[in-house]
Amino acid sequence: MRLRIITVGSRQPAWVDEAVADYLKRFRAPWRVELVELEAVPRTGGRSADAALEREGERVLSALRDRERVVLLDETGKSLSTRDLATRLETLASSSPDLALLIGGADGHAPSVRARTAESWSLSKMTLPHGLARVMLIEQLYRAFSLSQGHPYHRD
Repeated sequence: MRLRIITVGSRQPAWVDEAVADYLKRFRAPWRVELVELEAVPRTGGRSADAALEREGERVLSALRDRERVVLLDETGKSLSTRDLATRLETLASSSPDLALLIGGADGHAPSVRARTAESWSLSKMTLPHGLARVMLIEQLYRAFSLSQGHPYHRD
């Protein structure tokens, strides 16, 4: 399974970058996980939030590959337990081995991006800072990976 976490916004605190890098190193075949950071559009100079969101949407859409199944991360998405996530990823690996997981910018996801997604998942019903969302997502992906590999990282 090839997973790409595509995020809007590239400047994160050092603890976020360190945590993500640490988890990325832990994945082994058959999983390949990559982080793709896209620059956020500044909300200055008279640019409206809607215009910035649309421009970010264009950046996200151009970063996507045709063969990727797209999952939007959003507080309104479907909540999954860790085991549900592991099961869902195993199912997707057999039918769509290329998966793009999207974390939006400050104003969320553009309508054009939402239209391209196959499904939407929630990390929490609460709005999370983007760095924390990255860390939570990568940790849960690693936990799902460890479950699929029979590794004892996840304990019930």
